[in-house]
Amino acid sequence: MSKKQKLIFKISIGLNIILIAFVAWGYMKINFVEEQIFITEVQHNLVELEGLIANQIDNNWSDPNLVTTELGDVLNGIWLGITAGEQLGTLSKNDKKILNNLYNKLRQFPNNDLYKFADLTEEDKNNFEDLQKMLREVGLGLRIQVSGDMKYFIKQAEKLEGKIKVPL
Repeated sequence: MSKKQKLIFKISIGLNIILIAFVAWGYMKINFVEEQIFITEVQHNLVELEGLIANQIDNNWSDPNLVTTELGDVLNGIWLGITAGEQLGTLSKNDKKILNNLYNKLRQFPNNDLYKFADLTEEDKNNFEDLQKMLREVGLGLRIQVSGDMKYFIKQAEKLEGKIKVPL
């Protein structure tokens, strides 16, 4: 090989290494974004939901719409995470199945319609109280340390999904 060919070969290898580094960096950023959606829009909202239910129990359900509104935020977060994960190609079939099942089970609870709050019956309140206990059992509650790891969250979601019985 001539000096010119060797130089071109070295430059080509260097550019390929840079290209691989950029692709790996982009993939890591995509995974980070997906994890942040699930951690902030679902896990944190489930913790808040647990706390709001506990607060309503303590206050004799004085403002139940706080609970139904937060449940709506949880449902929106799950749906956003599933959609983003599908579009990015980062959500496994098993994780998607778990999250879809959790979404469908949580939808059985009363939640608000557009421009209309849900009316809760005594049975609905009891079901929410049971949900609050389930959330605490799987580690999603106020004053319980939660992990920012996606695998840990999926395990929590799977446990929660398994505990919720349908129909309510």
